[in-house]
Amino acid sequence: MTESSTTPVRPVLLHDREGKVLALLPAAALLDLGRLCQLAGRELQPVKAEDAQRFFSQPALRSESGLEQLLSLPLLVDEQCPEADWQCREPHSGWQFALAQPPAHERVQIGSFALPAQTPQESVGLSDTQVINRAVERFTGLRVQQRLEDLLGLPGLSESMHSIVRLRSNPDAGVDDLVPVVKRDPSLSAQVMGWASSPYYAAPGKVRSIEDAVIRVLGFDLVINLALGVAMGKVLQLPEDIPRGSIYHWDQAIFTATLCEKLAAKAQLDERPRPGLAYLAGLLHNFGYLVLGHLFPPYFSRLSRYIEANPHLEQQQVEQEVLHVTREQIGGWLLESWKLPDEVSMAVRCQQVPEEAGEHQVYAQLLFLASRLLRAEGLSDGPRVEVPASLLEQLQLAPDQVRQAVDEVKAQADSLAQISRLFDARN
Repeated sequence: MTESSTTPVRPVLLHDREGKVLALLPAAALLDLGRLCQLAGRELQPVKAEDAQRFFSQPALRSESGLEQLLSLPLLVDEQCPEADWQCREPHSGWQFALAQPPAHERVQIGSFALPAQTPQESVGLSDTQVINRAVERFTGLRVQQRLEDLLGLPGLSESMHSIVRLRSNPDAGVDDLVPVVKRDPSLSAQVMGWASSPYYAAPGKVRSIEDAVIRVLGFDLVINLALGVAMGKVLQLPEDIPRGSIYHWDQAIFTATLCEKLAAKAQLDERPRPGLAYLAGLLHNFGYLVLGHLFPPYFSRLSRYIEANPHLEQQQVEQEVLHVTREQIGGWLLESWKLPDEVSMAVRCQQVPEEAGEHQVYAQLLFLASRLLRAEGLSDGPRVEVPASLLEQLQLAPDQVRQAVDEVKAQADSLAQISRLFDARN
């Protein structure tokens, strides 16, 4: 049996109170949990990622008898799988095994539960606002007749945060404009003093005033970006039932922001990206995920289980299938409606397809690159995929520069995680 003649198949381990079940389906397909549970007549859900890795990494499974025992489990086989020559690969452990023909015993059920992983055609040609409207109407039963911002029911930004947004959008604004805004907000003043005194920034000497914190330690860009991040964290709380084993949301945000800033500073482009805007795009790159949790709470648990069952897919592909709208669509739209800089809102909206970001493509490229580099280090969620060499060429980044930036973020991860806790409204 040659490699070219085999069919890629993905094994997925699921369970309920009755025990374990193994599903087998085409490797690239999306596992539809609803259809699978209907076929089995059971309320199955995928095992946690770390449990799947532990289970499929057992040395005993590598033996003929171990594989035979695995395949003696109740099996759900998608009807799209052919009748012979399978090459199976489990995504969490990377374990591979070949089957000349599918198992045949009394506990095998064949049915349809695999869907093609692609963008639904109904969203093609629609604006983001139209897509979001359709999703809201479909899942809440509400007709969107008022302004969508009102329907979302999001708390408004404070007056100081509106001032911060205006300063962020003003290329001529400076420290002299920022310090009075910070001083007028006691909560923001306390946070700025706390950031400046944190071990991560390691300021020499004691920080004695807001001016000292902003001018000597943090700087204009960083204060504005951190203030906006905290404001967003107060607007929306983290959903409760997230995919099990996922990286803490604000850790991912601060890791991505820091790496985007470092990569932006190293990019040797004629028109170099502004590191401060790259940082803010990274900090808010996943904000749409919080909005999805706010908008569709009854369906969010279902979305989390689907993400767990399909770790090989980009999460927005799963969101399209389950909610018919993605975090990038709703996040980019909301940041634009809040008047954040176009570089940021377009980077967030187009981070999966940077070429669609137009004149702001470089910021979307930095997000695309940073997220995939962090996934490879276990610092961000999503499938681990190769970074296109052409992307480094487009950004004028040398591989050793990229490696250095990633190593710096890894070395600072614990200190960065301490800062990320400031963004969670529950802390």
